[in-house]
Amino acid sequence: MAKEITSRSEDYSQWYLDIVKKANLADNSAVRGCMVIKPNGYAIWENIQGQLDRMFKETGHVNAYFPLFIPKSFLSREAEHVEGFAKECAVVTHHRLMNAPDGSGVVVDPSARLEEELIIRPTSETIIWNTYRDWINSYRDLPLLINQWANVVRWEMRTRLFLRTAEFLWQEGHTAHATRQEAIEEAKKMQEVYATFAEEYMAMPVIRGVKTANERFAGAEDTYTIEALMQDGRALQAGTSHFLGQNFAKAFDVKFLSEENKEEYVWATSWGVSTRLVGGLIMTHSDDDGLVIPPRLAPTQVVIVPIPKPGPEIGEVADKIMAELKAKGITVKFDTDTKKRVGFKFAEYELQGIPVRLGIGKRDLENGVVEVARRDTKEKQSVALEGIADFIEQLLEDIQNNLFQKALDFRAEHTTVVDNFDDFKAVLERDIPGFISAHWDGTTETELKIKELTKATIRCIPNDVVDEAGKCVLTGNASERRVLFAKAY
Repeated sequence: MAKEITSRSEDYSQWYLDIVKKANLADNSAVRGCMVIKPNGYAIWENIQGQLDRMFKETGHVNAYFPLFIPKSFLSREAEHVEGFAKECAVVTHHRLMNAPDGSGVVVDPSARLEEELIIRPTSETIIWNTYRDWINSYRDLPLLINQWANVVRWEMRTRLFLRTAEFLWQEGHTAHATRQEAIEEAKKMQEVYATFAEEYMAMPVIRGVKTANERFAGAEDTYTIEALMQDGRALQAGTSHFLGQNFAKAFDVKFLSEENKEEYVWATSWGVSTRLVGGLIMTHSDDDGLVIPPRLAPTQVVIVPIPKPGPEIGEVADKIMAELKAKGITVKFDTDTKKRVGFKFAEYELQGIPVRLGIGKRDLENGVVEVARRDTKEKQSVALEGIADFIEQLLEDIQNNLFQKALDFRAEHTTVVDNFDDFKAVLERDIPGFISAHWDGTTETELKIKELTKATIRCIPNDVVDEAGKCVLTGNASERRVLFAKAY
């Protein structure tokens, strides 16, 4: 099966697409730019969604749902916001079809034009803040901590499965607060929730930082981001949290009566991650033999394969192992298929990224052992059946930690400090360029010029950056600190 996957060194982009297709994660749909998420891919998304949802609720958030359609006039109320999304919007103009007079099929009924066009949501700030106006009257109604799981449409012409599609799945949090500081703390808190999830569950190390004015979300005062490094040395924006100030509250007239009996505009945040996390997971961990899934997000953590085929004796042992694993909350599958060869099954499960594979044959039973293969390092060993569940439980933790450490080491190896533009360009010409830490003079003009010359963008100003006087890598003008550059998805 691995022979069907293009190697990363040969063509990284094709390697990625091969894994998505061969591991049955997703497929292109009949609608250009949209994807069909297949059961294997959706199961990973469900685990991402489930864990994040628990983390959101632990921080006091509740779920709601808002309409897919947004009146066009709503987008006109916040100028910067509409400018940021105008070119990506899909517009509904009519509400009915009719049979074509010539019998050729259906056509749009010209008499069914909407009085006001509807926008298929690219994000929901406008429709949500229009709703919040009716929900918020007093300081007693605050904070309002709402999240929704939904789909959105951003009309993309150049797409890639999971990473960039015209329609994608995501969650979007929208919160309202009584004070500026409370809203800023909320935005930073959610950045940390995303970072914790990325590192502890995806085993994907991230840089926590703030976006430049040029890169921040349309309509936000500040955008907090987590940035990950993929195996080809490109950055992936894995999640963002936005401090919106009072911009949307003023646009939609959302006020509250304070404890001092004064009418004030509320303060807002929004934050979201999407199915691009599945793409990030693939590109962080997978290899030339297929998908590698961190155990904490693997839909199936352990698969038991009988050798050469299922039998009553092996079945009894497998049932006992499965019961012990399930009691520990470990997901396990027993392969009872008699049509496929063992070698084919091994390759198939390797391609699908199942973290641990157990092989059980008659000789193994005679010796009281089972063959254990781990997906991350491909190491195999014979382990005693007695205590096998405890062994596997620890092994899954070891795999999780190993994947994180491996990705962390990769990022460290591919993060370069540079002090002049020649070195800056030289790093970007490497096969795996990675992150570049360099001085920037703080102007949007310089930021855009660097992007024009190199296609590298400022990914963020890291939260833990230390003030350090220096000279801008391009202009030589004074700079107070380094920022993080990279080519990005």
